[in-house]
Amino acid sequence: MANLQNCLDNCSLYCGTYAKYNNGSIFGEWLNLSDYSDYNELYEAMKELHNDEEEPEFMFQDYEAPKFFINQGLISECHISNDIYEIAEKINDSGLEFEIIEAYVDCRGNYNQDIQGLLYEVSESYSGEYNSDEDFVQEMLEQDGSIPENLPSYIFIDWQKTAYNFMFDYSCSNGHYFRN
Repeated sequence: MANLQNCLDNCSLYCGTYAKYNNGSIFGEWLNLSDYSDYNELYEAMKELHNDEEEPEFMFQDYEAPKFFINQGLISECHISNDIYEIAEKINDSGLEFEIIEAYVDCRGNYNQDIQGLLYEVSESYSGEYNSDEDFVQEMLEQDGSIPENLPSYIFIDWQKTAYNFMFDYSCSNGHYFRN
């Protein structure tokens, strides 16, 4: 559950209602998603917070969440997906760092498939974390044997040009590299 907690520790929302807002009140409370075991428990806490309304229509006047959750439409001003906990749990079970998943989605754009497919793609294409394209390419070429270990000292490689050509087959976000 450690990854799930880490994933949702950065998720909180200020829960008010449209009825209160329309009547001039911004009464609500900050709720941390990691304080609840699932969506139903969160929903019950929101209902309890606004138990003075028969059918509260929740409004999230403010929220803080990783870009991944926002870009995937899992949390917004008027919506929190009941799948957010399930998705966070699958991320936890994948063994992948959340930062790597966010970097992948940043490279490829929003995904339109199930989370399992996304996690599979991330694990299959992830090539590591590097400080620059040049560092990445040099290590890749040294590892696969393209650059001989005993390269004479009078031979110089233009790593910038090599990286430029090599990167047509890779994407990078926040120092994380993925095979296209």
